[in-house]
Amino acid sequence: MIDEASALPRTGTPSSSDRTEVKTPPHSFELLIGSNIFRCTNGIVTIQGKAQLVIEFRPEQHLLLVTMDLYDETGTHLAHLRRNAFMLNPSGRFAVQTHSSQPDVPGDYPWVCLTDGRSASPVIEIRMVSAHRIHIVSGKFYSHRGVAIDITPNYCRIGPSMTLFGEIKEARGGMVNLGSEVVQSFPSRP
Repeated sequence: MIDEASALPRTGTPSSSDRTEVKTPPHSFELLIGSNIFRCTNGIVTIQGKAQLVIEFRPEQHLLLVTMDLYDETGTHLAHLRRNAFMLNPSGRFAVQTHSSQPDVPGDYPWVCLTDGRSASPVIEIRMVSAHRIHIVSGKFYSHRGVAIDITPNYCRIGPSMTLFGEIKEARGGMVNLGSEVVQSFPSRP
């Protein structure tokens, strides 16, 4: 979609404010993954080239909505969460808890926590921390290739060879790409 103002022809030389102004796309937000900051994202997180996590904020409902595919260490698809409701969870292994914020309570922000019933540990915990900032506080899950993803407040680890900590990246209204250069190696056949 083209912004009408930017589609109009300009006359004269651009002013310094025209050159330095960065427009924030509507519905974009800053996404913190562990200690990493991804600015101006659309809420889609791709892991090893596949969109595995989508985070949406509905201000009129004061609610975070999470869509996520869950895999095991072999890459087998175990469950699909779509906007906080399971569409696929045949064994009932996973559970989701949500909190919608109360607009009249300052500092009350929505959150979503997905847990694994087998280990009783969180799979992913996502919290809104301010009007346009969402934080993935913790996570322990697998990619579609069976690679372990580990998120703590200090880092985001994708497999054994890639760890992000303290990174600041500009998404420019697009997706967050994690681990696109990580390729799982398969043992050679005898």
